[in-house]
Amino acid sequence: MLLEFKVTNYRSIGEEQIISLVPATNQREHVENILHEGKHQALNALSLYGPNGGGKSNLLKAMSLLDKLVNRSARSNSTTKLPYDPFLLKEGSAQKPTQFEISFIINEERYRYGVDFNETHIVNEWLFRKSVGREVIVFEREFDVIDVSSGFRGSKSLINAAIEATRDNALFLSTCDILNIEEAKMIMQWFAGFTMLDGLTTEDDLNLNTVSLYNSAEYEQKIRDYLTNIGVSLFDIQITERDNDDIGHRQGDRRTFFKYLKGEFKDYQVNAVHKIYNKKGEFSGDTYHWDFYERESAGTQKAFKMSGPILWALINGNVLIIDEIEAAMHPIMTLKTIELFLNKENNPNNAQLIFATHDTNLLSYSTLRRDQICFAQKNKWESTELYSLSDFVYFEEKDGEFRSEKERPDTDKEKRYFEGRYGAIPALGEFLQTIKTKKWLEEEK
Repeated sequence: MLLEFKVTNYRSIGEEQIISLVPATNQREHVENILHEGKHQALNALSLYGPNGGGKSNLLKAMSLLDKLVNRSARSNSTTKLPYDPFLLKEGSAQKPTQFEISFIINEERYRYGVDFNETHIVNEWLFRKSVGREVIVFEREFDVIDVSSGFRGSKSLINAAIEATRDNALFLSTCDILNIEEAKMIMQWFAGFTMLDGLTTEDDLNLNTVSLYNSAEYEQKIRDYLTNIGVSLFDIQITERDNDDIGHRQGDRRTFFKYLKGEFKDYQVNAVHKIYNKKGEFSGDTYHWDFYERESAGTQKAFKMSGPILWALINGNVLIIDEIEAAMHPIMTLKTIELFLNKENNPNNAQLIFATHDTNLLSYSTLRRDQICFAQKNKWESTELYSLSDFVYFEEKDGEFRSEKERPDTDKEKRYFEGRYGAIPALGEFLQTIKTKKWLEEEK
């Protein structure tokens, strides 16, 4: 269960920003959206709104990048550059490390893991654990000096070997996992449930994951039910594995072809199955098959490709991150997808969804709490800042006194967002006035 993620000095993010799934205090609406693990609580979903270029995607990319660092670090070579991409619009930022920190729950214990890095070195790395009472150090690192507490769970000889084996550009946590150190393996298993999707691209790897799941008895009917639930009108989907004849030419990708030859990639034919109707408009009993990716709409294709990762997260209680969740999909399809995570019956294993969107319908029609609605926008020095709707306080004069009042849960949030009350909307220029001015100048000539 994810509690919060912090990022500093990454792309459009200058100062520290926090994505928090910890429920706000004194907020009573939709208590069913709060997940419980022991004494810990977290929200089952979080939405990010903001203008294009406001930094929503960079916040989500930072989360995905930490996941990639953790999973790939120890397997890279000693000359591999780290994915250092600092904020460049403030003096001195380009010389400072990027920092990520994530807090999460495993077996009712709270972990806090973080890393500072530049292009060539892991500058700092730390892991803390909290069971009962105060938080305790598991390990701390500064460049090549690694201090490990006696409470680090695993073989002491293997931990010492990991200290010796950790390179300047590799994470100590990842090295510990390579050496099968118990606690590190458990944390890596948690990161294995961390998935990032880009709703605009829905790339081939995503399609392959869904196809692989569809071919399993456990997921086939679940994917069908999901597509039916969000309104996709298909009678069936049929998937068959294709031979490797000219696969590289067909897909226009030599790397895909060589992956196939090495057994790292399989190619599938996906067909949509539709009913054939008689002259009375009744199902005749016959069906027609056509190529799914040639004849089905972009929205239907996206819904199918994303269905695998969505159901995988729900069934396994994972964290799913989706950028531009509404792209190519009808608002009702988007709403139905989000409702799967908000509904305890559909989400019994405490899966969590974090998504960026421009779909303001969700502000009116979803059951998102105020602390599940966040906004990202850039400040005056073009650095992304993140804030929650639950933080809003209005000051009004009553009986000659100024009193503070929080945003009410029953307000028309979509209307207020369009009115600019929450910020994080595009700063549009007066285009019509510009045209009128130009016309006037031409007439004056």
